[in-house]
Amino acid sequence: MPAVFEQAPSPLEETAIVRPYALTGGRTKANYALELETLISTKDHVAAGSLPAVAAEQIECISIIEECRTPRSVAEIAATLRVPLGVARVLISDAADAGLVSVHKTISGNDGAEAHLVLMERVLSGLRRL
Repeated sequence: MPAVFEQAPSPLEETAIVRPYALTGGRTKANYALELETLISTKDHVAAGSLPAVAAEQIECISIIEECRTPRSVAEIAATLRVPLGVARVLISDAADAGLVSVHKTISGNDGAEAHLVLMERVLSGLRRL
C-alpha cells in the first residue's frame, strides 16, 4: 500500500507512551554494575518455562527474558525495549534480583587492567602482521 494511503496513528496511540520513570518507579540506580557491554542471559529454569508471578506482571520483564535466551548486552536490551540506558539498567537489575536472568561478570575500571593491556598488545601485534 502506498505511503499516501497509510492511516495516521490515532491520538490514543500517540499518548499511550509510558514515561521511563514510571517503568522504574522513579528509581535511577541499579543493584548491579551494568556496563554497556555487560552480557545478560536468561536462567535455565526460566528458559524452560517456569516463569514466576513477579515476571508476569511486567511486560518489560517478559521482554528481557525473551530477548536474553541468547546472551545480549545491556545496550542491545535497551535498544530492543526502546528505553533509555538508565531505565534498562534498573529493569535488568530487577530481573536479576528476581532470579530471572544472570548478569555475566565484566572487567571494568582497574579490575583486570593487566588483562586489558595484554589483550591490546595481542591485537596490535596481529594488526602489524596484516
